[in-house]
Amino acid sequence: MSRQTCLSLNNRSQNRRHHTEMIQFTLKCTNDHRFDSWFQSGSAFEKLHKAGMVSCAVCGSTDVSKAMMSPRVSTADKPDAPVPAPKPNLTAPASPAEQALAEMRKYVEKNSDYVGKDFATEARAIHDGSAPERAIWGEAKGEDAKKLIEDGVPVAPLPFTPTRKSN
Repeated sequence: MSRQTCLSLNNRSQNRRHHTEMIQFTLKCTNDHRFDSWFQSGSAFEKLHKAGMVSCAVCGSTDVSKAMMSPRVSTADKPDAPVPAPKPNLTAPASPAEQALAEMRKYVEKNSDYVGKDFATEARAIHDGSAPERAIWGEAKGEDAKKLIEDGVPVAPLPFTPTRKSN
């Protein structure tokens, strides 16, 4: 059985009891990744930033700063006309993180062999020298992956599942 571990930073019961205003900042890291994040206040951002607890959503760098944000300014005496929302491109990545995952998937699929459910057996054979050395990827049960790691076979989980099911 496969299990995925997730972390939620929201305490729902607390949020229901204490409704607070939030502020959104567009942030960027030294690698020029841009991402949005919500904070309770500007001072809350500063406190978390000084403590090194604000990191890039793409590369994990803690060297982040507020990016230039343009406020909505009305230039006429009449209220702004509603701006139609652009149609989303559903086939393109929606965020820098999705773009990074798409690039990682493309690289893995191009530069390694997909071995499917034979991953644990094939990884062990390559490690033992009974199969030719090459980069592989595939699927393994949690206990099989743990055993490979315990035995010193270099493996790592991938943050995506295969799009094809054939070997």
